[in-house]
Amino acid sequence: MLQTAVFHFIALFVILDPVGTAAIFAGLTRGTSEKHRHTMALRGVAIAGVMLLLFAFAGDFLLRALGIGLPAFRIAGGILLFLLAIDMLFAHRLGFQNLTEAESKEADKAHDISVFPLAIPLIAGPGGLTTMVLLMGRAGGAWQAELLLVGVLAIVLGLTLVLLFAAARVVSVLGEIGVNVVTRVLGILLAALAAQYVLDGLNAGVNLG
Repeated sequence: MLQTAVFHFIALFVILDPVGTAAIFAGLTRGTSEKHRHTMALRGVAIAGVMLLLFAFAGDFLLRALGIGLPAFRIAGGILLFLLAIDMLFAHRLGFQNLTEAESKEADKAHDISVFPLAIPLIAGPGGLTTMVLLMGRAGGAWQAELLLVGVLAIVLGLTLVLLFAAARVVSVLGEIGVNVVTRVLGILLAALAAQYVLDGLNAGVNLG
């Protein structure tokens, strides 16, 4: 159980990337009051949590409705996460974590960024939503495993909220280079995790065949 919890924590922490999200949040909220920043951070994390849980528990139903098997989704999810890992490792602008120019302009004009772009796509982005479906699929319908996943998600979101509250301080301490180093280390872990998802999907497909 402890090993599973650690695996879930590493996977979600790498995907949600609280440090990188805090750096972007600090840039988008520069000049706003501390109270307003805290309010947006709290609302954004709450909305992202709801979206992640929704995909965790309704994802399997959605896949069945579309006629997609979990092995195929694991392979597709692994490929998606590997592209995200490349984005994190080499700073390519693939559109997974980085906002487009139009999105950045929209965020700059918005007084409240809690829903967009903080909750979606910075926290509950394609990688996070895909990972929740895959991790819930690993639970195999066991309520203890599902409860463990929800608990670990709550911890990671709690850490994300803490870093968002202290976003300006985190960025000032780490600096741009420090944030990039952390992001690249997480990218290496994510690449390995993505490869594991693809292997799991291939093995499951062979067993079904």
